[in-house]
Amino acid sequence: MPFVVPTRIWEYVIAAIIIILAPGPSVLFVIARAIAWGRATAVATVAGNVLGAFSLSVVVAVGLGPILQRSHLAFTSVQFIGGSYLIYLGIDAIRHSQIHAVDMTDQGDQRPSKRKSMRDGFWVGALNPKGIVFFAAILPQFIDRERGHVTSQLILMGAIFAILAFFSDGGWGVLAGTIRNWLATEIKRLVRMRITGGSVMIILGLFTLISAVRQA
Repeated sequence: MPFVVPTRIWEYVIAAIIIILAPGPSVLFVIARAIAWGRATAVATVAGNVLGAFSLSVVVAVGLGPILQRSHLAFTSVQFIGGSYLIYLGIDAIRHSQIHAVDMTDQGDQRPSKRKSMRDGFWVGALNPKGIVFFAAILPQFIDRERGHVTSQLILMGAIFAILAFFSDGGWGVLAGTIRNWLATEIKRLVRMRITGGSVMIILGLFTLISAVRQA
């Protein structure tokens, strides 16, 4: 399967960085592990997380690629559905920010092994709603349908996302593990992170809907 590099690849990289930096489920899970058990556990969690995210991107690419290649209606419909769901996730994150912040400081008493941390991280990444929406609705905006090989374009961009996420989420984990006491003693800081992440998801959802309207 030949890999075609989309012409808007750098625009995609910027969009990927924005959504990766926003404190969504994966980032908050890594931070929670860092607060509870330190940097090593957080980094192992990140490694599993990005593998899960990449696996998710491959599944989405194989399933959606041929459909998006053939149907403009499917292309815009996916963006409408994904953009709307991203807005919902953002609103839900803001509404329940206090509850989620408390959960982050309650990870249990027993430190997980590195293998278990990777396994837990994998499933968080593979089942992350933000990741599903990003790969299914936002990522396809950057493909070149005219150049063909849509599935390979989607897989390539999924791999780029996973690499960027490893360094970004790993940075979050190392930072949170270093200042774990400072974060754990003030729930409001975690609440603000959750609200920030929710706001970014809402903004990205709105941009996705606008893009879908323009292409309809």
